[in-house]
Amino acid sequence: MLYMLQHQGICRDVKTGVGVNQERRLGGNRAALFVYAMEGLENMAFVSNAISLVTYFNGYMNFSLTKSATSLTNFMGTSFLLTLFGGFISDTFISRFKTCVLFGCIELLGYGILTVQAHFHQLRPIPCKVVEKHQCEAANGSQEAMLFTGLYLVAFGTSGVKSALSALGADQFDENDPKEAVHLSSFFNWFLFSLTAGAIIGVTFLVWISTNRGWEWSFAVCTVAVLLAVLFLSMGKSLYRINVPKGSPILRFAQVFAAAIRNRNLPIPEKTDELHEIHDKQEEILERTDQFRFLDRAAIVRTNNGASTSMAPGPWRLCTVTQVEETKILLRMLPIILSTVFMNTCLAQLQTFTIQQSTTMDTSFIGFHIPGPSIPVIPLLFMFFLIPIYDRIFVPLVRKITGIPTGIRYLQRIGVGLVLSAISMAVSGIVETHRKSVANEHNMVDSTEPLPMSVFWLGFQYAIFGAADMFTLVGLLEFFYAESSAGMKSLSTAISWCSLAFGYFLSSAVVEIVNKASGGWLASDNLNRDKLNYFYWLLAGASVVNFVFYLVCASWYRYKKVEVKKVESSGEGDAKGKVELIQV
Repeated sequence: MLYMLQHQGICRDVKTGVGVNQERRLGGNRAALFVYAMEGLENMAFVSNAISLVTYFNGYMNFSLTKSATSLTNFMGTSFLLTLFGGFISDTFISRFKTCVLFGCIELLGYGILTVQAHFHQLRPIPCKVVEKHQCEAANGSQEAMLFTGLYLVAFGTSGVKSALSALGADQFDENDPKEAVHLSSFFNWFLFSLTAGAIIGVTFLVWISTNRGWEWSFAVCTVAVLLAVLFLSMGKSLYRINVPKGSPILRFAQVFAAAIRNRNLPIPEKTDELHEIHDKQEEILERTDQFRFLDRAAIVRTNNGASTSMAPGPWRLCTVTQVEETKILLRMLPIILSTVFMNTCLAQLQTFTIQQSTTMDTSFIGFHIPGPSIPVIPLLFMFFLIPIYDRIFVPLVRKITGIPTGIRYLQRIGVGLVLSAISMAVSGIVETHRKSVANEHNMVDSTEPLPMSVFWLGFQYAIFGAADMFTLVGLLEFFYAESSAGMKSLSTAISWCSLAFGYFLSSAVVEIVNKASGGWLASDNLNRDKLNYFYWLLAGASVVNFVFYLVCASWYRYKKVEVKKVESSGEGDAKGKVELIQV
């Protein structure tokens, strides 16, 4: 929360020098529209490739199925893990707006390289499907180098956009203003809505282009989409409330641990007044909490024989209570993010095994055949309709009961998503059992023909997981943005995306472990003979255990409390500051 200095009837922002009336004209829903536009366009390109690149690796670059799947998993995991770097850059060196533009241009370059390689056949091997089997050759070193250069430029670019874009949009609403706090809650819902709308276009229109017109056209459309995304975001620059980087949060965390270790032999004062704090230079002052008390030693002022030292100690020797609490917030957040990783491991299984299930089923729909990579449109469509209902009906009704701007608290929202995730895995097991029974009844266990069972049976598990994603993903983004201090908004938002990264990396390990421990539930290439239903039920049971772990972490968590400086006019042209404690 920015605090203002009023003097002679003119109120200016201490941080930026922008007049208050001018500041109020900035931000809001008008500015957020440009954020929604960029998110929709950028995610349209990213998701379309996330679900169909295996086809490109295998069919155009002649990778084996194993290498194709591993390459995609590594790309996805890296894209989300690198958000930590993007968040660090945004909080430390450049504003969130500049971060989005810079990394958007890097992503644009990556798609450009992929487009060039897909267009010129000299830059990739001859597809195995157009030559004799003995003439099939995998991509050589230079071709792979070009592919992975373009691919990981995309991963690097999208990571910076993901880490800073949602925080940039949230910056347009003041979380300490009751009226704007309501709009802030809605922002995250509509941010997910724009993300979902872009993904729907990606898994339908762009997948159709890559299937029917070629990958060079698909990559070219992705390039144009990201270019338009950067342009749209830039068009709204005059409307944004731009954050000012406050230095490295990682450095501040290190200073707290260093000072706490240096003062490890000093007794911890019981009174907060005895600890170091600066009240006149900080935007927000965090209240001291009783968790991780050993870190409080970082804010102890050393004295010589009862008198304070004459020289002011450096930041590696003495930290403020707010800096200490900023570190405690990060430590409290870590168990929360770890307890959501397994849900994203389940998501990775739906994106792989469910698509394989769809290849064995009847994909016809009113005369059309749905491509396998477009099956994820089912949960996206459910989210597309659920999000407005949640934001416009559910939240206002619950808000009247709880008095909370978001309707329910962030941790409650995340918990609902975890429960729905477990239910989705159980339903997946039931549907797979039914699919296998259909194969047995019609003597089609070893047949390559589609079963007389509609692919829309998979819609049940996808719909439930789509609702789970709506609750948990937005809950995480909102939770990390609201709970983090002013100097680590982008980094904390990036941490929420890391849950997806670890989920993707863990998914391959889970499949491998289950295969070895079970004697080969998923070892054959025939889903009708595999025990995929057992695997889904195992995931459901593990999800229940994970939810219990989450309940323990959530009950232990303490929401931050902020002392916000407000200004009262004395009527004589000068301002008097008043400190008020607000629980966020």
